[in-house]
Amino acid sequence: MHRPLSRRQFLGTSAAALAGSVALGQQPPAQPAAQPAAQPATSGQQPDPFGGFTVGIQSYTFRNFNLEQALTRIQDLGIRHVELFRGHLATTSTDAQIDAAKNLMREKNITPVAFGVENFTNNDANNRRLFEFARKLGVRNLSADPNPDSFDSLDRLCEEFDINIAIHPHGPVGGGRLHRWYSAEVIMDAVRTHNRRIGTCLDTGHLIHAAIAPHNRNLDPAAQIRVMGARNFGLHLKDHNNMRDVDVVFGRDGGTLDVLAVLRALREVNFRGYIAIE
Repeated sequence: MHRPLSRRQFLGTSAAALAGSVALGQQPPAQPAAQPAAQPATSGQQPDPFGGFTVGIQSYTFRNFNLEQALTRIQDLGIRHVELFRGHLATTSTDAQIDAAKNLMREKNITPVAFGVENFTNNDANNRRLFEFARKLGVRNLSADPNPDSFDSLDRLCEEFDINIAIHPHGPVGGGRLHRWYSAEVIMDAVRTHNRRIGTCLDTGHLIHAAIAPHNRNLDPAAQIRVMGARNFGLHLKDHNNMRDVDVVFGRDGGTLDVLAVLRALREVNFRGYIAIE
């Protein structure tokens, strides 16, 4: 971000976009099983500024700070959910360390909804350790960059733990190559015959980035959401300027992300997951 947003500006912009989505005549989606359903505001209560969506921060956004500092900044924004990454909580953490992190989040009134992005292989024992970590942390989603040979293991573990694997696409990875999971079509082709808990955590910034030369892949984020349908478990919400090849504030500084179109698509597929701003 080139200019910091105050909490008032952030919530006001988000509320306006979400209000526009609701005004389209579509009903808010049901909440994830781990979250309470949105309730209408009563006297003395503030209305939900996010229109029923579960909105959090990918803690990678605050990677230059320790966990407590990152959570303080998330709290200051008025955000109540987080997707943690291993830089803030190692997957090798002891039970005591996980409990300490959970206590810290409770103190900040922040709920962990996801963890990642993690790699998965055909090593079932290593995969199981990540699922056990997620269960101890209390999250229902692992954003992931799985090897193609990991799906048989993930089928079993998703069923056993009732935890979603949300495959995260990346844009260009160097050497003139696109990431192996660069689009919803590629992901859907790989997972359609596997456990229904294996889907996506699409990343709007990376989808936009795929249009950069020499790739020139026009991956409209809203259309990509529709491709995944009920297999959308999460969304990393960010904007990108391909001319300068840099992430930018939504809709500013050459960014092209149509936030309202993305929210409309999420409504259409009855999105029950989490939105993690990054």
